[in-house]
Amino acid sequence: MLRGIDKRDIFIENEDRMKFIDNISKAQEVGKFATYGYCLMDNHIHMLLKEAEEVGTSIKRITVGYVGWHNRKYERTGHLFQNRYLSEKVETESYLLTVLRYIHQNPVKAGIVRDIRDYEWSSYNNYYQLYKGQSNLINGDLIRAYFETFEAFSDFMSADNADQCLELKMNERHNDKALRELIDKKYDVSQLAFLPAKERNALIKEIYYHTNASIRQLSRVLGLGRAIVEKAVKHDK
Repeated sequence: MLRGIDKRDIFIENEDRMKFIDNISKAQEVGKFATYGYCLMDNHIHMLLKEAEEVGTSIKRITVGYVGWHNRKYERTGHLFQNRYLSEKVETESYLLTVLRYIHQNPVKAGIVRDIRDYEWSSYNNYYQLYKGQSNLINGDLIRAYFETFEAFSDFMSADNADQCLELKMNERHNDKALRELIDKKYDVSQLAFLPAKERNALIKEIYYHTNASIRQLSRVLGLGRAIVEKAVKHDK
C-alpha cells in the first residue's frame, strides 16, 4: 500500500491513473514480477504482487518515474508519496483471495461506488477481460484456478465481508511494550544483534514494514543503534 504524503491526492485526473498503470506495466517487464491486483484511489494505492526480487525495487521502478511526471505536470516539487510504503507477505491461499477481495472492494467501502464493477481503476475489470480471453497486465492464471467462471469470481469478490488488511495497519501505532509483543509473536529477535549483517538487515527491514514503526522506536525496542536500523531500511525509503 502506498499513500500520498500528508494524505494528499496522488491522482488528480484520469490521465494520472493511466500513467501510473502504464508504469506498473513497464516495471513488470523489467522486474518480472507478477501483478495479481491493484486499486488506485485518490490518495492511496493498493497492489498485490508476486515478487521476483525485493519488493522495494519494484515499488521504486513504478513510482519514481510517476513522481517526476506528476511534479512536472502540476508544477510542484518534492515528495509525492509517504516515505514508507506498507507491505506484508501473503502466505496462504485463503489470505490471497481475501486480500484481492479487499482491494477490489476498497472503492465500495469508501462510498465511491455501490458495486465493484462500477469502479474503473481497479483490477476487477481486468479479470473480466481475462475471462473473455483478452490479455492485460494482470497475471490471472493463479486466481482463475480458484474460479471456473467470471460469475464465480465476481460473486466472491462482491460478497459481504469484514475483511481487514493493510489500511488499518497504516494508521496503527504501538507503545514500546506493545510493539515488542507484536514483534515477538512473529519473529525470533533474541539473537538479532549477533546475526551476520546481511541476515540481520533483512530481518530488521521486514519488521520495519510489518509493524509500521519508526526507525527511532525500532532502535529502542530491538536494542540496536539507530544507525544500524536506518542502514537496514533506508535504501527502500
